[in-house]
Amino acid sequence: MDPIEALNEIAFLLERERASKFKAKAFRTAAAAVAVLDEDARTDPDRLRRAKGIGDSTFAVIEQALAGQVPDYLRDLRERLGDERKSELRGLLRGDLHSHSEWSDGTTPIDQMVAAARALGHEYLALTDHSPRLKVARGLSPERLRQQLEIVPQFEFNDFSLLSGIEVDILSDGSLDQEPALLDELDIVVASAHSELRMESAAMTRRLVAAVSNPHVTVLGHVTGQLVSGSRGTRPQSTFDPRAVFKACAEHGVAVEINSRPERMDPPDELIALAMEIGCLFAIDSDAHAPGQLSLIDHGAERAERLGVPVERIVTTWPLARLRAWAWGA
Repeated sequence: MDPIEALNEIAFLLERERASKFKAKAFRTAAAAVAVLDEDARTDPDRLRRAKGIGDSTFAVIEQALAGQVPDYLRDLRERLGDERKSELRGLLRGDLHSHSEWSDGTTPIDQMVAAARALGHEYLALTDHSPRLKVARGLSPERLRQQLEIVPQFEFNDFSLLSGIEVDILSDGSLDQEPALLDELDIVVASAHSELRMESAAMTRRLVAAVSNPHVTVLGHVTGQLVSGSRGTRPQSTFDPRAVFKACAEHGVAVEINSRPERMDPPDELIALAMEIGCLFAIDSDAHAPGQLSLIDHGAERAERLGVPVERIVTTWPLARLRAWAWGA
C-alpha cells in the first residue's frame, strides 16, 4: 500500500484512540517527510532511513507498505479499534460544531482538521479554539482570535465551509471569557465551564443560566464536566438544577451539546432525556483535538439514536443555510 496513506491512517487511528499525541504526531511527521521526497528517494531504503522525521517505527511501516503489505502496526490498530459505532443517525449528520487546532490545545494545523472533516463527508466544521483564560490550553487572546478570523475564509470550498467560532470559558459569574464585539463576529460560540466545577449547586445553576441567556451563545458544551474514564482519570458531575438550565437553553434557542468523546459521556443519558422533555435543541459534536478524533461523532450519534433524540432537533443534521440562520438568530 502507499506508505503515506499507511502513515496517515495510523496517525488517524491513534488520534481516535486518544493515544499519546506525540505518538500520532510522529506518524504525521513521517508522512510529511515522505511526501516531500522525490520519486526515487521514496523507494530507496537508505535515503528514507536518513530522512529527517522518519524513525524506527515509521521506517518499519514504510518498508512493509513498499513491499506490498499492510504494515503490522496498522493491522494491529485496525483489529484493536474495530468498526466505528453504527447508527442511521450518523449518516444524517452534516457537520460538527466543536473542534480545536494547534492554535490552542489541538495537535495539528487548521488545514489538517479541514482535510479530515471533508474526508468524513462533513459539509461544515466549526473551529472553536479555547478562550484566553485557559492558559494551559493556549487560549486565544483577542489579538490571536482576530488573526485566526483572517485565515478562516481560506477554507471555503464548493462542498465545505469552515465556520468561525470559539469554545468560550464560562466565568464564575456566568459571563463569557472574550470581548463581546469579537463574539459578535463569530458563527458559533460554544460556552463551557472548565473551572470551579465543584461550585455549590445554586451558584452553578445561576452561572450556567446566565451563560446560555447571553445572546452570543449558540451551544452549551459538556454541561456536567464529568469524566468517566481516560488518561485524565475520572471526575464527578457538577451539581446544578438541570431543569432550570435546560429551560433557559430552550427559551434562548441554545443547543445542548451531546459531547461524543467516550471519556465524557456528557450529558449523561438521564439529562439528555430531560432536555428532550423540555424541548431543547441538540448538537452532536466531537470536541476533536486531532483529525482522527473528528470521527468520534459516531459515539454521540449512537447515543442520541438509542435515546430517541428527534432528528429535526439536532442542529448538526441541518443544512448549512439553516444552521447559519439559527446561529445568527440565536
